[in-house]
Amino acid sequence: MSKIAILIPCYNEGLTIKKVINDFQRELPQAQIYVYDNNSTDDTYTIAVNAGAIVKKEPRQGKGNVIRQMFFDIEADYYLMVDGDDTYPAEACHQLLAELENEQADMVIGDRLSNGTYFDENKRAFHDFGNNLVKNSINYLYQADIKDVMTGYRGFNRIFVKSFPVMSSGFQIETEFTIHALDKRFKLVEIPIDYRDRPEGSESKLNTFSDGFKVLKTIFKMCKDYKPMFFFSIWFALFFILGLLVGMPVIVEFVKTGYITKVPSAVLATGIMILALLLLVTGFILDTVVTDDKKQYELNLYRLYAEKRSGSD
Repeated sequence: MSKIAILIPCYNEGLTIKKVINDFQRELPQAQIYVYDNNSTDDTYTIAVNAGAIVKKEPRQGKGNVIRQMFFDIEADYYLMVDGDDTYPAEACHQLLAELENEQADMVIGDRLSNGTYFDENKRAFHDFGNNLVKNSINYLYQADIKDVMTGYRGFNRIFVKSFPVMSSGFQIETEFTIHALDKRFKLVEIPIDYRDRPEGSESKLNTFSDGFKVLKTIFKMCKDYKPMFFFSIWFALFFILGLLVGMPVIVEFVKTGYITKVPSAVLATGIMILALLLLVTGFILDTVVTDDKKQYELNLYRLYAEKRSGSD
């Protein structure tokens, strides 16, 4: 029988954690439920222990740090990650698991946005704008059509979990999951789910502006790290055009008179063009490095798949 792990990262979810655990115990009685408490100041830890979950404490603050430790510690065939705030339906777990067990997906996304329930329930200002900005940026960058980039309800197989390098420390981890899966050509499936708002008295840990800025910073950084040719080509084009604008009067003057009197403009235009060329060369070099890194990553996947086959024999 396949081993299933439910991963619930928590910070001050004493009001809802018991219900979340009980719901998954009802839907997946054969699964092991792990709650990692991230320095809660309420009774989340005690409630989770009494509810029958496997509970540990993670002292490094941030959801990314919690997920990183969970991936290190927990051995399973399939993993379901869900928030402890009771906003995601436990009964959707069967659909997520089915896609993993049928090998149709390496990561399954619980899509809150397609059926409109997220927009009906979530009233926080600018969240719709932020979700769409992140989603559209990633879809453009990878020519994809992901509906919900930042959902906290996901399923993974063992290969994905054990080959995923967690780089983010906070809520950017969801964005990182999606970008990594697209960049490394993992199989993705989205399952529309119902989203319900937090019960009265439960507060979101997200900050619209600071966390939104962190997510945009993550996209910027991952564009540089995963698509360096695209990233540096944009900067090359900007500085090349700027160099032309500064240098064009100098060129026109030289063509007409054979002399250059606008020496400062000539020096500035030359410097800008040199910088543009350096940016382009940097893009070429880093693109070669990233391509080599992808080859090494693929070889590591071969090893993980070989371990999986030997373990099932």
